[in-house]
Amino acid sequence: MAEEMADDLSAIRRRLHRRPEIGLRLPVTQQLIVDELAGTYDELHLGAALDSVVAVIRGGAPGASDGPVVLLRGDMDALPVTEAVESSYTSEVSGAMHACGHDLHVAGLIGAARILHQRREHLAGDVVLMFQPGEEGPGGAIPMLDEGLLDVAGRPVDAAYALHVFSAEYPRGQWFSLPGAVMAAADEVAITVRGRGGHGSAPHTAQDPVPVACEIVLALQTAVTRGFSVFDPVVVTVGCIQGGTKDNIIPDDATLGVTVRTLSPANREAAAAMVERVARGVAAAHGLGVDVVWADGYAPTINHRADYDLGREVVADLFGADRYVDRDYPEMGSEDFSFVLERVPGAYFMLGACMAQDPAAAPDNHSPRAAFDDSVLPDAAAWLAEMALRRCERG
Repeated sequence: MAEEMADDLSAIRRRLHRRPEIGLRLPVTQQLIVDELAGTYDELHLGAALDSVVAVIRGGAPGASDGPVVLLRGDMDALPVTEAVESSYTSEVSGAMHACGHDLHVAGLIGAARILHQRREHLAGDVVLMFQPGEEGPGGAIPMLDEGLLDVAGRPVDAAYALHVFSAEYPRGQWFSLPGAVMAAADEVAITVRGRGGHGSAPHTAQDPVPVACEIVLALQTAVTRGFSVFDPVVVTVGCIQGGTKDNIIPDDATLGVTVRTLSPANREAAAAMVERVARGVAAAHGLGVDVVWADGYAPTINHRADYDLGREVVADLFGADRYVDRDYPEMGSEDFSFVLERVPGAYFMLGACMAQDPAAAPDNHSPRAAFDDSVLPDAAAWLAEMALRRCERG
C-alpha cells in the first residue's frame, strides 16, 4: 500500500521542501497537511499557541473504542539555513531550508494516515497523528502537550512512536536505534565572570575577567573527564566567548555560552551542579564574582524496551532483519519528542535517507548541502502505520 503512493508522497515532500517555514508559526505547512489529510481522519484539531495539526483516526475493529491509543509524531519545521543544493525542488525561501528532513517526516506521516484509514477495520484502537512545529526551537512538544495532546482521543495515549531520517552516516534504507537512551538532553548555561575593567598595560590595577573565563573553559573539560563515567557520557562545550571591545582595554565582564549534553537524569542533575561549582570555584580563586544561569532544554530521549523491541520486529517483518542495526552509541543531539516519551512509553527510530554512495562522506543533517532521498518515504509510512496497527492489536 505504501509503495503504491510513493510518487504522491514524494510530490508532497517536494512541495514542502520548496516552502520551508521556521519555528512555531507554519501556516503554509499547516494548510498543506490539512489538505492532504482530507478524508483520512475522524477528528481534526489545530493548535492555538502554535500551528500544529492533530488528527484522530478511530479504529473499526471490534472493541476498538476501548482499545489502546497510539500516537505517531511527524515534526514540520525547517531551519534558518540557506540551501546549497540545486534541484527541481530547492528551497524558494531565502534563509530557510528543510536541512533536517522534517519534510520527509510530514510526508511519511500523511502516508501512514492514508494506510490506517484504508485499514481501519483492522485497527483495534485509535491513532493520534501529531504534526509538530518548532522541534528545532523553541520547542513545540510542550505547547502541544499543554493543549491536551495526550487526551485528544477521549482517553489517554498508551504509546508513542516517531522516526527521523538521516542524510549521512548510514546508507539509504538502513533503520537504526537503541534501547534506553537514544538521544541526549541539551541544556544551556550562561556564565558571566564579573571583574573590574582597566588599561591593558596595567592589568594589576584591574580585575581581568578574560583569563579567568578561559580557565573556567579548561576546568570544565577536566571536570567532565574526571567526574563522569565514559559509559554514561557527558559533553560540555563552550561554543561562545564574549569579552572586551579592544586589545588594550580590560573589560568589566566576560561571558561564556555553554551547551551541556547528558543521557541520564542523574547525570543531568550532577552536570548542572558541576558547572556551577567549577565556575564559582575558579572565579573565587582569583577574587572575582560570577553569575551562572542554567536553562533547561530538551530532555534525554529514552526508548522503552518493549516498544523498542516492537520497532525492531516491525522493521524485520516489513523489510527484513538485515535492514536494522543498533547504533554503536547514543546520538548526543537532542529531540523534543523526549517530552512525550517522559509521559508515555514509546520508541524513536532512525532511517537512513542518504543520497550519496559513501554515507560517511555525505553532508550531515543541518548542513546547507544536506540531501535526503525521498525514495524511503514508503518505508517510513509503512513502518509508522504498522507500529500503530500492531500496538493496538496487542492491547
